[in-house]
Amino acid sequence: MMQISALAEVTGVSIATIKFYLREGVLLRGVTVSATRSEYSEEHVKRIRLISALTDVRSLPMARVKEILGLVDAPLPDPSESLSRAIGALPPYVADSADGEYPLAREAIEALDYIYDTRSAAVKQLNSAIQAVKDADLFWGPEDIAFYGQIAMTIAQRELKPLAGMNLQEIIGFAVMGTAMYEPVILALRRLAHQTLNIRAMQQRGRPGDPPGAGGPPGIGGPPGAGGFPATGGPHTSGGAPSA
Repeated sequence: MMQISALAEVTGVSIATIKFYLREGVLLRGVTVSATRSEYSEEHVKRIRLISALTDVRSLPMARVKEILGLVDAPLPDPSESLSRAIGALPPYVADSADGEYPLAREAIEALDYIYDTRSAAVKQLNSAIQAVKDADLFWGPEDIAFYGQIAMTIAQRELKPLAGMNLQEIIGFAVMGTAMYEPVILALRRLAHQTLNIRAMQQRGRPGDPPGAGGPPGIGGPPGAGGFPATGGPHTSGGAPSA
């Protein structure tokens, strides 16, 4: 057990912020030992780190943090509903369509044999994202749907492996928090992969005596379809130029 000053030191969160968490109800109060003092446990440390991850890493407003933590603490009887609400608490925030249908998402979901459920926030988010790709005049066709869908399913299968030994509440908590916290990792790794391929391509092109594009990494500076993004599909514009 520790006092609030020690809790602040251990977590790196100011006493004022901890008191804010207490007032907002996202952090349970400590054990009262006197009229002016409470003590806190390792569970408080874990909770503060979780709140900080949601507010700092995901940049979520407190109202959204409350929503997610509420689903973790008291999940709904239907696990899919809990996860859908948690996804809805994460950006991007997309309004419902006027007719309740999301044709771009439906086309992709049916092609992948995923489940199309208009109650899912992810369906709305996917529809909006695909529309943005099209509005930017980037290519989006069957090859792209298959390409990204296969990657997404592989990631999801890997992430959900630990669920086998969990009870229902643990499963929902893991799925909700995993959705919130793994997405920035995936995004950062994708960006680093792009950066790495581009840097390696520049290094290869700079070798004396090499013809332009010779020896470049798969997908950049090499023959179409040699590796990396597919020859038809993957991130490129309608004119076929690789995106950075």
